[in-house]
Amino acid sequence: MGATERFLRYVKIDTQSDERTGQTPSSQGQWELARLLCRELEALGLEEPRVDEYCVVTARIPASAGYERAPVIGFLAHMDTSPAFSGRDVTALLHPDYDGSDVALPQQGRVIRRAEFPFLGELAGKTLITADGSTLLGADDKAGAAEIVEMCARLMTGDVPHGPVRVAFTPDEEIGQGPDHFDVAAFGAKYAYTVDGGAAGSIEYENFNAAGARIAIEGVSVHPGSAKGIMENALLIAQEINALLPAGEIPARTEGYEGFFHLDGLEGTAASARMEYIIRDHDRARFEKRKKQLSDACEKAAAAHPTASVKLFMQDSYYNMKEQLAGCMHLVENAKEAARRAGLTPAVEPIRGGTDGARLSYMGLPCPNLGTGGYNFHGPMECVCAQDMEAVVEMLLHIVRIYSRGYEQDE
Repeated sequence: MGATERFLRYVKIDTQSDERTGQTPSSQGQWELARLLCRELEALGLEEPRVDEYCVVTARIPASAGYERAPVIGFLAHMDTSPAFSGRDVTALLHPDYDGSDVALPQQGRVIRRAEFPFLGELAGKTLITADGSTLLGADDKAGAAEIVEMCARLMTGDVPHGPVRVAFTPDEEIGQGPDHFDVAAFGAKYAYTVDGGAAGSIEYENFNAAGARIAIEGVSVHPGSAKGIMENALLIAQEINALLPAGEIPARTEGYEGFFHLDGLEGTAASARMEYIIRDHDRARFEKRKKQLSDACEKAAAAHPTASVKLFMQDSYYNMKEQLAGCMHLVENAKEAARRAGLTPAVEPIRGGTDGARLSYMGLPCPNLGTGGYNFHGPMECVCAQDMEAVVEMLLHIVRIYSRGYEQDE
């Protein structure tokens, strides 16, 4: 069984996370996938495969004889899919010998257009995997999970001499809770990689500093016929707050290292309204400035509407892992070498988002992120390349080999 076959099994399980439940994991489907992964690792012969009380799956591969002194390397993926789009009843479609043109999905008239997604041209001649247009696919991050399990299968054959390896699968990464109950010390790895990125061969060690914000607005509601001088329309106050932020600094108008404010939710009536923002910036000083900009906007709106109530609740989510990886750049260099050995072109680029690795790096486990071969995450246009998934497995194996270098048994 290869990574593709494993992936097609995993996507059938609905693991969409939901921060509204207040539970860990936030959805029952994550338990189902966790138990499946644990059974597979046990069948492969890994040591101590287990699912803990927080739905974190862990297992160990002991070192080959003579390689026990090699550094312990870990690999992680997350089990949940994005709450932004349905992950229920996923129908995965294979497009063998894909010709690089537009891909018409059979449901809801959706089309993955090459004009919008030029990377499609690079996948011509390969097998493209999509959903049917009614759900997301789940490559984020079931592709990473499949690649790690297949790596384990290859290591357990004994054909690849290696140092000690640890693997883990976490819940609720998509809602920022993946490492909440992760025991770094018990995991026992000196270094690790999350396998949770995009194009195969991509290597990410810089990510956004991130915060979430919620604004609760209570207006003054009276009959509109006698509202003069009295009514305070909560929805209009929400508009004022958003207008006080820089109009060009939104996701649709930024790229690379440029940060943004993203109005992720707005609901309410004239009487009350709720706004939800995410705040992102690679630079820590600019990140702090952005948080102050939002706070100042709320204070200004509150001062302009003294009979209304404007309350801001803001919390940091994660920080740029670059600060923690400065002394561990061998992780990046060795990943680049591994990519080349696997026939991939390494591409080091910043993440316009975050991974479990960002928080794990601050928890003492340096952890850059590797691409899975997937694209267009969090929506119905999501896709992944079968051949690239298999190449990522090779890249992971080469990383293990590289970290075993110099620890060969004395003859």
